[in-house]
Amino acid sequence: MALVQDKEADPFSAADLRRRARGVLRSPEQRIARAHDVPSVRSDYQLNPQLEALTRGVRKRPAAVLIPVIERAGCASILFTQRSAHLNAHAGQISFPGGKKEPGDANLAETALREAREEIGLAAEYIEMVGFLDDYIMSTGYRISPLVAILREGYSLRPDRNEVSEIFDVPLSHLMNLQNYEMHTREFSGVKRLFYAIPYGNRFIWGATAGMLRNLYDWLYVTDSNS
Repeated sequence: MALVQDKEADPFSAADLRRRARGVLRSPEQRIARAHDVPSVRSDYQLNPQLEALTRGVRKRPAAVLIPVIERAGCASILFTQRSAHLNAHAGQISFPGGKKEPGDANLAETALREAREEIGLAAEYIEMVGFLDDYIMSTGYRISPLVAILREGYSLRPDRNEVSEIFDVPLSHLMNLQNYEMHTREFSGVKRLFYAIPYGNRFIWGATAGMLRNLYDWLYVTDSNS
């Protein structure tokens, strides 16, 4: 898939993100060629080391999400989904399009693209794959591979209402500013745990989704002065 040529890289534009990612994030081709390597990981355990002992020995099921970057008037935003309230798992939570790797998926990039098509009707021809962040291990037993992507002009969205109640976006400048990150505590199954949260208006982005955004910050924006 051919890459879009950079425009002038304004701060927090899609072109600026693309420039930052070059040689830093692992490309889908590199990920496929080195599929047997063990990539570095982030996890729920970094803030909650006590959880690792509770889930030791549980097989980590491979999954992938797409982190879609869109641009309006030179300012980039990241696209999110609000999960439907009736779902058995993570009902009503804010997430990225994604899910577990299926037998028909040749690799995790295909998983991310397939899930984006199924959940929000996003066609692969409008997706410029930029690169993978570190895998993110959830205490629920999933090992998620986050694929950062830039959406080309002309895309359309059609949410699957069985899974997605709403699609919205948040400015990259807000998400890549550590002043907007909060640390929260909540009890799950009798265990108190810490998690990142990023409020935005009446939205509350938290848990693994916020953890992956913090990972994006650490990889591409940590040298900025907004920390």
